[in-house]
Amino acid sequence: MRDERNYSLKEHNTFGIDARCRRYVEVASVEEALSFVKSLTEPVHCDSPLLIVGGGSNLLLTADYPGTVLRSAIGGISFSLQADDSVLVEAGSGVEWDKLVAVCVKKGCHGMENLSLIPGDVGASAVQNIGAYGVEACDLIVSVKAIELRTGRQVEISADECQYAYRHSRFKTEWKGRYFITSVVYRLSTVFKPRLDYGNIREQLQRQGITEPTAQQLRDVIVAIRQDKLPDHHVMGNAGSFFMNPVVDSEKFRELSALYPLMPHYTVGEGREKIPAAWLIDQCGWKGRTMGRAGVYVKQPLVLVNLGGASGSEVVALCQAICDDVWQR
Repeated sequence: MRDERNYSLKEHNTFGIDARCRRYVEVASVEEALSFVKSLTEPVHCDSPLLIVGGGSNLLLTADYPGTVLRSAIGGISFSLQADDSVLVEAGSGVEWDKLVAVCVKKGCHGMENLSLIPGDVGASAVQNIGAYGVEACDLIVSVKAIELRTGRQVEISADECQYAYRHSRFKTEWKGRYFITSVVYRLSTVFKPRLDYGNIREQLQRQGITEPTAQQLRDVIVAIRQDKLPDHHVMGNAGSFFMNPVVDSEKFRELSALYPLMPHYTVGEGREKIPAAWLIDQCGWKGRTMGRAGVYVKQPLVLVNLGGASGSEVVALCQAICDDVWQR
């Protein structure tokens, strides 16, 4: 177990914000996690408030944290072949997400290819319901294994109980701060069924003369697309796509499409249309603009970047200005 005091979180958030916490604890096993959680139930402890973090790719720090930051470094990936050509894959919550995708593709376990190169750790995939190119984590998650912080008991929560929706789970609402995730179980397939009709995947494959891609070829294309439009957070601090795509009802969609006939959209249910936030932000002229030491990435309006030494408050101010412009437009 790693245990540090007055610890800088700069290397634990991809925005590269230099904020500190009073205590930083990193656990490398379920046993270490149980030991730490047990200390929380003792009559006297100084770990409140407690913030659980993963890879820090969905985290914006606006001040020093006055309590304890807890991070999982629990590793391990196991595979269990099922009778129906599916494979149950269990990964420790501290496993880097893209490393899990790479291992699964190499082993012939399919379903994660479209989620390649999403930053962050496995534990966060279950909290955020990460998604890209027509696939969401909830399409694959079977269950989430965790420790209940209040009682110290180990639990296994089914995907149905998590009530997954677009970038949503109960871990973000009524379960926030209740559980420490130790591993996630996914169901993948030994049969490769590529999903190519979201974004410009098929176009990129055709440029390479590929009509029936292998799983590795699909992963390679997804990685190339993401690298082309997203900056490396080691070079320019960012948290990937900062904004959610709004979903509107059919009445609002008709109103907008009458004004913008070429507006892109995706049907996500009866009477509901998803409009790309990138398109909306671009229409308002924000791509490439800056406010102080924060800015909008020149290649992708969804991405806010730290141009060097930006504070979390500067990023928040930029975000709010963009939201206000899109709403008014």
